[in-house]
Amino acid sequence: MARRPASGARRLMTWVIAHRGASSEMKENTLSAFERAIELGADFVEFDIQAASDGGLVVFHDLRLDRLTPSSGPLRRRSLAELRELGIPTLEEVLELTAGRIGVMAELKSPWLYRRHEIVRRTVELLRPDAVVVSFSRGAILETRRLRPALRTVQHVGRGTSIRAAAGFAWAAGFDDARVTRGAIEKATALDLKTLVYTVNDMSRVVELESLGVDGVFTDCPGRARAALADRPG
Repeated sequence: MARRPASGARRLMTWVIAHRGASSEMKENTLSAFERAIELGADFVEFDIQAASDGGLVVFHDLRLDRLTPSSGPLRRRSLAELRELGIPTLEEVLELTAGRIGVMAELKSPWLYRRHEIVRRTVELLRPDAVVVSFSRGAILETRRLRPALRTVQHVGRGTSIRAAAGFAWAAGFDDARVTRGAIEKATALDLKTLVYTVNDMSRVVELESLGVDGVFTDCPGRARAALADRPG
């Protein structure tokens, strides 16, 4: 069973966050990808939440179906039944699979598209108390904080939200690996934010970020990242 960090505890090692599950080995955002991430010892699985045309909550990254399914067109124009036929899991199925086995980071993907389905409220109502909500949308994070103040939240920064602003309402700041700097990590840490970096598939970079004190890395390769961190010099 994968170890899970306790809320508020200082990590012993940088958290390995399986980006869309073990997506380098299995089809992303599928039950098999999440199961594999658990087998590989990831600390968290990260996944993306969207809504079907009839409001059903599903786990899928792209706004369109073209890249990842035999179908095409916008996901939000298809019913839940149609999406399930394409192999897209529901949020409830993912939460059932992961319960008690691994931490979850649930990303609210383009929540403004699904306002009429109340995607933020319905998602946070389903999450366990130890879950983490992630978004680029400041509004979605603020709504999460209003509805369930005890849930941990990750505000991705650098695209409309500053580190200092995120420190006013989020538990952690998420940084794009292509843009993050040592100074940004130090600033976030000084503001009492956890620091998470996405998406890191170069294992030497994973180790480098660990040495900088980053609290977690999103990676498509959780098994390799876990091994790289375990083998790092003491």
